[in-house]
Amino acid sequence: MRHTLRTALRVGVIALLAATMGAIGAGNPGQASDGGVTPQVVGGVRAAQGEFPWMVRLSMGCGGALYTPSLVLTAAHCVGATGNNTSITATYGAVDLQDPARITRTSNYVYRAPGYNGDGKDWALIRLSSPISGPLLKIATDTSLHSGTFTVAGWGAATEGGAQQRYLLKADVPFITDTQCASASGYSGLIPNEEICAGNWSAGGTDTCQGDSGGPMFKRNAANEWVQVGITSWGNGCARPQQPGVYSEVRYFSTDIYNAAVSLGGAPGGVSVTGPGNQSTVVGTAVTVNSSATGGTTPYTWSATGLPPGTSINASTGQITGTPTTVGTYTVTVKATDAAGASGTATFTWVVNAVGGCGAVTNGTDVSIPDNTTVYSNVTVAGCSGNASATSTVEVHIVHTYKGDLIVSLVAPDGSTYVLANRTGGSADNIDTTYTVNLSSEARNGTWRLKVQDAATADTGYINSWTLTL
Repeated sequence: MRHTLRTALRVGVIALLAATMGAIGAGNPGQASDGGVTPQVVGGVRAAQGEFPWMVRLSMGCGGALYTPSLVLTAAHCVGATGNNTSITATYGAVDLQDPARITRTSNYVYRAPGYNGDGKDWALIRLSSPISGPLLKIATDTSLHSGTFTVAGWGAATEGGAQQRYLLKADVPFITDTQCASASGYSGLIPNEEICAGNWSAGGTDTCQGDSGGPMFKRNAANEWVQVGITSWGNGCARPQQPGVYSEVRYFSTDIYNAAVSLGGAPGGVSVTGPGNQSTVVGTAVTVNSSATGGTTPYTWSATGLPPGTSINASTGQITGTPTTVGTYTVTVKATDAAGASGTATFTWVVNAVGGCGAVTNGTDVSIPDNTTVYSNVTVAGCSGNASATSTVEVHIVHTYKGDLIVSLVAPDGSTYVLANRTGGSADNIDTTYTVNLSSEARNGTWRLKVQDAATADTGYINSWTLTL
């Protein structure tokens, strides 16, 4: 039988043990007395306002941490089955649960770890009715932080079997190996990989307790960022010697947690926008230009700056449509803002040509050229009538420490290849050359590619920019 989950006992804040141990008093709900000792608690250490800004208090008597603006990471044993749930209130942004500035949200869905049956897999995500704009707590993805001392925090009991707290408390707990932890009385069922232990082994004295279940155990990484290593799960009593706290091992479940977050509407990591690439169109011709976004919390709201007159962007889809009315070269930036206020952008050049003509189109995005590889950089031409010119030009700027390694070609929309440079220039650096090419057999419209092959070892570089004039 597993020992007490910290919703019933370990679900609390921190119990700090006095040096003297006395006889057990009023026992703990749901836990058989071991006839032994209980700590004489002397109190917890109060956290400062804003010290752990991603901490969340849940109304069922558990803790959690804000994983994304809309998702709280907590313990599976704190929630019911996966499905719609509007009964949980999350409190965020205050160490004092009565602070009038505290932020509250209700839940609308619970995702409990698949296969959870009370042993291991003790993690869950609670989706909030609306996102919270504030700091998030990263989760561990490897074992690099599984050593030294962790921090735990929560609003749970400051004594074994005691009342939960109004103010957020914190404490430090040392890492305990799985082998040592499993040697403790009643801990033989510890599940390596799925669970990680922490506490003062010999003397006890520091621990999570009733009301701390689901709360994070965390430490700083090499970049001085807080990272969640564990989720408060279970233990035998609070702060007893050789009876450490047991936490769900977050790194073991990190991929599952991330994928679950994606399925619930968004994963951490911000918003990434992919633009349509550089455009070349003709004045008076209708256009449709698409961008896409990933990450953050859906849905996205789209906006754009620098659009050619006569065009506009759909705020819901990011699609640009319309009929350009003015010839010119435009620098367009499209922006996607997610439901939590995070945003990403992409910028491209849009050339609007006169009727019957087709101006230059440029790709200025750097493309790395590793050793012995072939890379491509694209531009898209649309709305241009007829075929390209017999005196079309390709202006190429490549930064490279041995340009004699490079084979540079232009690939037309139909796949035809025009070699511009074939390992010429010897050991000189860089290519800054405009090539004239007869493209009269090629239709202007379509996606054109600059193909660069590094055909030798030892030197690398990147495509800086290139311009195609048809």
